[in-house]
Amino acid sequence: MMIDPLELADHGPVIPVIVLDRVEDAVPLARALVDGGVKVLEVTLRTPVALPCVQAIAREVPEAIVGVGTVRRPQEVRAAVQAGARFAVSPGYLHEIGQACRDAGLPLLPGVATSSEVMAAHADGWSFLKFFPATAAGGLPLLKAWASPFHDVVFCPTGGITAQTAPQFLALPNVKVCGGSWLTPPEAIRAGDWTRITQLAREAAALRAAA
Repeated sequence: MMIDPLELADHGPVIPVIVLDRVEDAVPLARALVDGGVKVLEVTLRTPVALPCVQAIAREVPEAIVGVGTVRRPQEVRAAVQAGARFAVSPGYLHEIGQACRDAGLPLLPGVATSSEVMAAHADGWSFLKFFPATAAGGLPLLKAWASPFHDVVFCPTGGITAQTAPQFLALPNVKVCGGSWLTPPEAIRAGDWTRITQLAREAAALRAAA
């Protein structure tokens, strides 16, 4: 049986949004993040090597919970499963994507940016949603406005969130976790500066809601 996607939020307040250009960076990056206390890793399908990177992490860093992001087509769901992904994230929501994930037994974090999209995803049985692009689509005010009409939905805001603003999002009762790219700076990956990434992960894992 497919696990509840909300379980992904049990492992810490931030899910890193990862873009990898080289397969050889995948395993040391994953180990650096796990060493910093960040276990749930979203590797986005934005480069040709994304799926081989997921496969390498799934094989060599079993303590990580690696998933595939930027899923836009049902065939990408099947490819993600074959690579060893344990969850999927989509930038928007389509019924076909949701059904493909159910058929594959792959937990999905569907992307939404409007009330209609929230309703469509929820009607299909999804109650933990990715709010993307969070800051551009309305940020904190929109999440606060959604709290009443969508009292049975919780969110993972992603897009434009920083280490400084994340606690403000995490303070909201309908936010369970944030997604962010600040944990994996491209220049740090290129330089193989895994110590820096471990430190960023440690700081992210320690984030608490703003008072």
